[in-house]
Amino acid sequence: MYLNCHTYYSLRYGTIKPEQLLAIASENGLQTLALTDINSTSACLDFARLSSKYKIKPVLGIDFRNGVQQQFILIAKNNTGFQNINTYLSGFLHNSELKIPEIAPELEDVFVIYPYIHKKNYQLKDHEFLGIKPQDLNHLKFSKWNALRNKLVVLQTVSFQNKKDFNTHRLLRAIDNNTLLSKLPKSEQAQETDTMLPYQELCDTYNEFPELLENTASILEKCRVDFDFSQENPNNQRSYTRNEALDFRLLRKLTYDGLHYRYKKPGERIFTRIEKELTIIEQKGFVSYFLINWKILKYARSKNYFYIGRGSGANSIVAYLLRITDVDPVELDLYFERFINVFRQNPPDFDLDFSWRDRDDITDFIFKRFKNTALIAVYNTFKFKASVRELGKVFGLPKSEMDMLTRGKYDLKQLDQLSQLVIKYSKYIQGFPNYLGIHAGGILISEKPIHYYGATFLPPKGYATTQFDMVVAEDIGLYKFDILSQRGLGKIKEATEIVAYNHPEKPPIDIHDIKRFKQDARIKYLLKNAKAIGCFYVESPAMRMLMRKLRVDNYLGLVAASSVIRPGVAKSGMMREYILRYRDPERRKDAPKILLDIMPETYGVMVYQEDVIKVAHYFGGLTLGEADMLRRGMSGKFRSREEFMKVKQQFFDNCKNSGKPDELVEDIWRQIESFAGYAFAKGHSASYAVESYQSLFMKAYFPLEYMVATINNFGGFYSTELYVHEARMNGGIIEAPCINHSFTQTVIHGKTIYLGFMFLQSFESKTIKRIVKERNENGAFLSLDDFIERVPISIEQVSILIKINAFRFTGNNKRELLWEAHLKISKHVAQEPAVTLFKTERVHYKTPELPSTALENAFDEIELLGFPLCNPFHLLENPSINPLRAKHLETMKEQTVTIEGYLITTKNTKTTSGKIMHFGNFLDRDGDFIDTVHFPPVAAKFPFRGKGIYSITGKVMIEFDCVSIEVTHMERLAVIEDPRYSTNPPPQASTARNIYSQMLAKGKPKPEVRPVPTVS
Repeated sequence: MYLNCHTYYSLRYGTIKPEQLLAIASENGLQTLALTDINSTSACLDFARLSSKYKIKPVLGIDFRNGVQQQFILIAKNNTGFQNINTYLSGFLHNSELKIPEIAPELEDVFVIYPYIHKKNYQLKDHEFLGIKPQDLNHLKFSKWNALRNKLVVLQTVSFQNKKDFNTHRLLRAIDNNTLLSKLPKSEQAQETDTMLPYQELCDTYNEFPELLENTASILEKCRVDFDFSQENPNNQRSYTRNEALDFRLLRKLTYDGLHYRYKKPGERIFTRIEKELTIIEQKGFVSYFLINWKILKYARSKNYFYIGRGSGANSIVAYLLRITDVDPVELDLYFERFINVFRQNPPDFDLDFSWRDRDDITDFIFKRFKNTALIAVYNTFKFKASVRELGKVFGLPKSEMDMLTRGKYDLKQLDQLSQLVIKYSKYIQGFPNYLGIHAGGILISEKPIHYYGATFLPPKGYATTQFDMVVAEDIGLYKFDILSQRGLGKIKEATEIVAYNHPEKPPIDIHDIKRFKQDARIKYLLKNAKAIGCFYVESPAMRMLMRKLRVDNYLGLVAASSVIRPGVAKSGMMREYILRYRDPERRKDAPKILLDIMPETYGVMVYQEDVIKVAHYFGGLTLGEADMLRRGMSGKFRSREEFMKVKQQFFDNCKNSGKPDELVEDIWRQIESFAGYAFAKGHSASYAVESYQSLFMKAYFPLEYMVATINNFGGFYSTELYVHEARMNGGIIEAPCINHSFTQTVIHGKTIYLGFMFLQSFESKTIKRIVKERNENGAFLSLDDFIERVPISIEQVSILIKINAFRFTGNNKRELLWEAHLKISKHVAQEPAVTLFKTERVHYKTPELPSTALENAFDEIELLGFPLCNPFHLLENPSINPLRAKHLETMKEQTVTIEGYLITTKNTKTTSGKIMHFGNFLDRDGDFIDTVHFPPVAAKFPFRGKGIYSITGKVMIEFDCVSIEVTHMERLAVIEDPRYSTNPPPQASTARNIYSQMLAKGKPKPEVRPVPTVS
């Protein structure tokens, strides 16, 4: 009897979760229920999937509204009707300028319900009805429609469950309208009575109008929308060529065509593996999935785009031969069944990484090449702290009080009533969907039109995007293609281009020659000594420390390290155990024999997802199908689902029946659980290691060019400053931006590196383009006058250039140049210089000598670049005479030392008891790294106080060849007062300021006119 029900996917309006709506309906004795969210289909598929659990027949539709003004409700008779409704709604969601009309369109297999408005004239067609709300019944008695009851239906809207939900609804409406709750118009709110009544109570409400109940029941009876949630048949595009037999012949041909590229002398083992994989791929119906990925990457190679195919797809030799991945699964003995097995229902998963510069073009290609394509949405939900601020504004709280509430520094009982309400409702709406976003890289390529499953919206990215997320997509048999971006690939690609222009005599670099890289002595040295700043995945302090502990100097060691570092292994305590067993063969004997037999390569320690599957299968007695379910459970998406819990119970039952000790079983399950959401497939780690090797090769042979590329791609784990420092440590000469040498991005000439204009704070991109264009067309700038004449620029923009010393080639002092610029450049908006036959004579002013110091330059650099180009230790107020350096610590184990360090990065974490502790990463005066550990008492007493140089006191700890300081005392050292604003400036600065003040008091200096030769 309910034709208009909302969930909380009626964004900032409804308050009921989809499953909760079904539960309420079941409690109220309903057997059929229509879900009609406002301009949304986000909940539809989940609602349909869960309905059988509550023995309710689902009916799907949409409540079409302009804002909160209800225009009509469309209800689908069947799947065709649902698709038609979705297509209609998508037209409005793709064009925000369109308004939903008062009159509904005539769509096939769709019912239309108009809200009844007293005295309004309606011309209803056969499939159209008037919805009568309980509050309309009195009006109806005196309306002409009372005699036309065959066109009337019950319209009891459901938007919330109870009074608290109604209050929540009002708060959401106030947030949506950005207004105080007290000023929220009634027209922006629902009726407080928009709740679900028990079936009999609803019938009693309409007892004088039984025809309405009959008509409503008749409509619901005629509606049936069915979806297959069994996941037995994927709904991705089934055929690449539109002929499945032809698809398989093409896949086989492409696979064997790739043999010569990958293997010089393929043996029987290779051919056996190929045939085994092709058989399973065909049997499972995954041929088109491989071919679509192959087509995408063929296009990428045609455009010379760098990419990495990673994930468990690296376990496939077919993927390797199709050049989807660059990992040889035979070399690494990768477990193909981790990728595809006979029990797997969903298609395999390739994660394709592209440079952030190239990914949009790849996405554009996919949308043009494949017919039924869409991006996947994510639900951006209300977070507690953000909700506190939103509701604080709704209740009119002052900012200071909102700040206090978001920091959590309060006693709830001591708060006033309004603040208590803010906290109460912030907790209540936490997790409610707030707005739709876009999945990081998921794209659907469907056999059926996307609108068969739901409506799409058009975000600023410009591609149709579903209103449901990836979990719902997988429920319905739609499996995403992951088209991701990362800066690592952009760095590698750009580095090869920089090498080409900085070393034109060198041959082109084959960055895909991984087999050669694996044997390279320089790369082995960088790995073993953890000199990997800027290199993909291996540059973080934790990873560099782990590589030292494991003495990594080869590819297989790096593959293991890439997975050992993951939180799952670390959290279970097995990272330390792995290190101990790696370094001490005797220690390996302590591992349970059954685990050592299952995982000899990792010394009985679960490191990869494959290890978990093996343990579940061989130790826990699960079938491969059950083990695969466990694998999916480890992603975190399915952990609450019944099937995962059933597998868990089966694991324990099997172990108990086979007589395994309870303590051992509990410990192994604890390790399995710790992998949730974090574990890597071995192939995934191997794919990461390939990219690491590519970046290590560039770092080993072209460190300066690689650092320039890293800087231009906005770094990696660290800030730009550290990569500039790393370039300097490798012999680079670092120059501030220069108007005659710099471009938008950083460039290198020989060993001299000119930072790019784009790193200057508040420097406009249009100004950069003008400078570069003018210089390219008419040559280098000769002076400030020449620059001003040729480039239209404001005084604010030229001041930035002067402050960063971009005119240093003139030999003139910065202060004098600033003086000249202020006198010669108008405050008005810069105009393009007019082309004249003769140049006018330049006006020159006699300026006083206004010297600037190196210290002032450093502070200008900090202001404009974010860091100084000099050694930051030179800026200390009290220069340090401490001779201790990082290189000395290796011989000072267990000694308490004091050393100075320039803070690079910190990592905050929690102990098992929930207390905050830190790990610090510093540079000493020589530029070498210092690693520190700050346990909770010290972390609380001596907190980090932002960027700067710290005096660090603590005990030197050396474990597994890694040196760190366990801090007992720390303080940030004072730097000199900024000489530009100092009340006690250096004598020369004071003199300059006095001269400047005197001259301003007298007015502008008299210009000195010098004739300038003209050119006709």
